[in-house]
Amino acid sequence: MILKAVIIEDEKHSRETLKSMLEEFCKDVEVIAMAGTVDEAVKVLSIYSPDIVFLDIELQSGVGFDVLNQIKDPNFEVIFTTAFEKYAIKAIKFSSLDYLLKPIDLDELQQAVEKARTRMDTNVYREQLDTLMQSISRGKIRPEKICLATTSGMEFIAIDDIIACKADGSYTSFMLEDNNTLLVSKHLKEYENLLSEHQFMRVHNSYLINLKKVKKYVKSEGGHLVMDNDLEVNISPRKKDDLIEAMKRL
Repeated sequence: MILKAVIIEDEKHSRETLKSMLEEFCKDVEVIAMAGTVDEAVKVLSIYSPDIVFLDIELQSGVGFDVLNQIKDPNFEVIFTTAFEKYAIKAIKFSSLDYLLKPIDLDELQQAVEKARTRMDTNVYREQLDTLMQSISRGKIRPEKICLATTSGMEFIAIDDIIACKADGSYTSFMLEDNNTLLVSKHLKEYENLLSEHQFMRVHNSYLINLKKVKKYVKSEGGHLVMDNDLEVNISPRKKDDLIEAMKRL
């Protein structure tokens, strides 16, 4: 199956480079149109029916999100492109959507295309996109939800419902308020970076905790925390002072 693609990018050189990469290394992708401004992009997307849109986040005439805001019920996959790792990238990560940093790496491009090809659940994708757009449109640097890719599909979880995250090899277990646990195939470090601005703290090599869900701090035996779900979490000695200071600031 040939995937029809549209490239939205304000720099002609970048447009042509991406087009050439797709034509040479992604043989099952056909670039059917390109645009350099928000208005051009909206017009192109109203005429064509692409499967994938490569959308530059920062256009000279606005931002890529302005394009999406003007498209009713988009039925295409979006792969964002950007030269800057700003807060918008964090919002994209919260939504489990794909993005490519410029200069675009060939392997990452091929992986993103393959993921777009295999991701056929339109309803889930729209919810991912809605989660992103709500955060961006409200000017929120701190989204209210996070999208977690599990073995059974995508889960949209309120960040305030997360009690703790536990490292499990190359996986991360999310422990939630309803006593459910979700296993996600990403390292704990990635979620430490994402959730650091939501009052989450890495208190141990194996645990990232929601500071708002701490029920008790026990000083004896090196110190440990009791969470709202009665989970007991040991505290790394080098984290103890930082933890106490963070708890005081709550």
